[in-house]
Amino acid sequence: FSILPFLATSILKKSKRLKKNNVEFDRVTVFYFPRCQGFTSVPSRGGCTLGMVSKHSSSRQFTLAEFSKEQENVRRGKLEEKLKEEKLEALKWKLTMNGTKESEEANQLTIEDISDDDIDVSNVDLEDGFFLQPYPAKKRRALLKAVGVKKIDKEEKRELHNIRLSREDCGCDCREVCDPETCSCSLAGIKCQ
Repeated sequence: FSILPFLATSILKKSKRLKKNNVEFDRVTVFYFPRCQGFTSVPSRGGCTLGMVSKHSSSRQFTLAEFSKEQENVRRGKLEEKLKEEKLEALKWKLTMNGTKESEEANQLTIEDISDDDIDVSNVDLEDGFFLQPYPAKKRRALLKAVGVKKIDKEEKRELHNIRLSREDCGCDCREVCDPETCSCSLAGIKCQ
């Protein structure tokens, strides 16, 4: 019989097993929804809101690297559009002599008249300080028209105006002592502010 070396593990020292309890992602699925009039938000100005229909029209899968690149391209496109709009406004301002004179040429200019060569975003860090910007009312209406919304509900404009007004008037006029008989909060069933 032969004696084989016996490797005993110590009962005093338990070896630490490497546990991997991390969640790892490798794909991103993006769902695309057509725009519609929203009726669910209250923009600070303007008469219509942007929304999306309840069912997506398409979806697309990306690896994490592809998604990151796609986001960068979207940010770059939005920044280029914003810079073009600013350049267009500056050009119109110049043609109207700082807004003091009517100019047919200025009235006919559109964003397409601004050359891509005039806009350079190659040295801009798209990660720093990029955040969503609200669309002005005119642009929201244009976006809705562009996707085929034929009639924008005008009642929403009135409702949004009333909501904005109601948010300005908050609390009651009581000073030091609240009289439940005359307090507008109490009469509305709200604890006095």
